Amino acid sequence: MRIHLVIPALAGLAGLLASCRCDIPVDRIAELSAKQCTILEQSLTEDTFPRYFQNGELKLADTHWWCSGFFPGVCWYTYKLSGDESMKEMALRQTSKILDVSLLSGDHDLGFEVMPSSGEAWKETGDSLYLKTVRDAAEQLAGRFSPVAGVIKSWNNPHFSYPVIIDNMMNLELLTYASRIFGVPEWKEIAITHARTTIKNHFREDNSCYHLVDYNPEDGSIIRKQTVQGYADESAWSRGQAWALYGFTMMFRETGEEDFLAQAEKVAAFLLPRLEGRPVPPWDFDAPEESIGQDDASAGAIMASAFFELSGLTRDAGLAKRYRAQALETLKALCGEKYLATEGEVGGFLLKHSTGHYPKGSEVDVSLTYADYYFMEALWRYKNL
Repeated sequence: MRIHLVIPALAGLAGLLASCRCDIPVDRIAELSAKQCTILEQSLTEDTFPRYFQNGELKLADTHWWCSGFFPGVCWYTYKLSGDESMKEMALRQTSKILDVSLLSGDHDLGFEVMPSSGEAWKETGDSLYLKTVRDAAEQLAGRFSPVAGVIKSWNNPHFSYPVIIDNMMNLELLTYASRIFGVPEWKEIAITHARTTIKNHFREDNSCYHLVDYNPEDGSIIRKQTVQGYADESAWSRGQAWALYGFTMMFRETGEEDFLAQAEKVAAFLLPRLEGRPVPPWDFDAPEESIGQDDASAGAIMASAFFELSGLTRDAGLAKRYRAQALETLKALCGEKYLATEGEVGGFLLKHSTGHYPKGSEVDVSLTYADYYFMEALWRYKNL
């Protein structure tokens, strides 16, 4: 892997970061997160995780749900930010619920489920127990790859032939990480091939992306392109753009391949002007007037985390400054009273005003577990820059 140091850019931003540090109370939020996680854990069983909170009601999901790894991940970041040993014990308890890969979704979301839970547990404890879960999940994810289409199948859904969603970029880290740990170069190559096929087929001329591309598994041709969770097929669904920004930033960090950095910067170029004056994005950048007011804090949290990382990877000092400033602006907004819960509020979640699937009326203006996870990750990256 090629490692790129961007010392001039980071040095030039030291003053900017120092001037904003007092505006983001990391220690206080870590303390709040510990209290909120404790509230949430009291509502869970041995095979359930928090899903969302809406209208005074906490909704749970079982281990097969695609987001089962995020609550353990929130616990791990809370421990890392606070040093609270009780949070480490909670993280271990929650991680232990999904060590058996057969309990998980069985689709491309294995990365979402395993990296925040067993992946973090391995990094924090060095216990090889967690490595088995990582390896089993990587093997299963790699098995979904089609050399004909050059991509990993996302869903086993009879309504599509071979669907691939932009979210799948996030799960490639499982393959690159496992490839490095276990010495299986094929897994890294699968991730690289999938990412390059995504660059070729998922993006529009303005560098926004579709949510889904359905392939013909026989010859790899494209059947159709859609934006399932957005306003329209040609609209820019904000969380999809967030997955793209984060996914290609991560792939450059993991592989050092220049085209992934270039793609991340192209997505950033699309996003930056659309976030001006609205650092927490609407659920879809092209939504009609009657719904444009609905925010998606989860998309904002993902973007903030990705912009922090991209600011340290780009070689352009000017871009690094813009990325860092945007990350700080979005994170500061999420830490404000509009989005950040108070102790005991929203069932134990941290962030308010996220959007799951607006067209279906599902999880609209709610607290979501993955919003909290990427929010905590953004805080971690902010603190450690």
